[in-house]
Amino acid sequence: MFEKFAHSWALVKASASVLRSDKELLVFPLLSAVCSLIVAASFFVPALLGGVFTSFERSGGPAPLMYLLLFGFYVVQYFVVIFFNSALVGAALIRLDGGDPTLADGLRIAGSKIGPILGYAVIAATVGVILRALQERAGFIGRFIVGLIGVAWTAATFLVVPVLVNQNVGPIDAVKRSAEMLRKTWGQNLIGNGGMGLVFGFLIFALMCVCGGVVVLAAKTGSVPLLVATVAVSVVVLLLLILVQAAMQGVYSAALYRYASGREAGGAFSHELVADAFRVKA
Repeated sequence: MFEKFAHSWALVKASASVLRSDKELLVFPLLSAVCSLIVAASFFVPALLGGVFTSFERSGGPAPLMYLLLFGFYVVQYFVVIFFNSALVGAALIRLDGGDPTLADGLRIAGSKIGPILGYAVIAATVGVILRALQERAGFIGRFIVGLIGVAWTAATFLVVPVLVNQNVGPIDAVKRSAEMLRKTWGQNLIGNGGMGLVFGFLIFALMCVCGGVVVLAAKTGSVPLLVATVAVSVVVLLLLILVQAAMQGVYSAALYRYASGREAGGAFSHELVADAFRVKA
């Protein structure tokens, strides 16, 4: 157990090392978050003001129009997220190759893959709507099974973006190749992402504990400035942690793709670190 945690921590440090060399990589998840909020507002604010959701409630459940609206939202939202993730991975790959990427490099790479990105967004949206519909109609055990299917889909498509960025293939072939690479990298995939989730989960938990303690202190002393300052700083730190985690996951997916392609992972990712991240014991 401790050995696995040590490998997880080493993978997190290797990702952080790349991010320290190119702090501008944080801009990509920031742009993704901002654009995602704009997309959500453009879809749901008009629907809310137009009484669309109220009509669905009166009809007794989701109608085909609701699923159509959800599908459209998913397509645009996935496109935004995948586009900026492609820019992040493209820039990270340049760094792992020994180069010095810029924001323009990442955006140029993503821009050259608009077609495949849109195609994959449609595929991901279709899967998302189907899983959502199944969850709404299934019981507890059914929802659990659908959740497992969602986890399997996420794992199988973890390397789709690096494949789209590096190879001249369409979205369907990208999904197939990502699934094929999963057989070689599934241990590293789970350990790397699980390690990052564990580390950042602990950091967020610690932040919430500190914030809660200061809020209680401010409430007891009646210090409104301290309360406002604590909440503001906590929100900023939380958003920064989320951005850093998203950027590091993009870097890690780029390194894992290089390893799965038979090359050195690059950067601080030694071959031994990635190859030994997970081993099945006899």
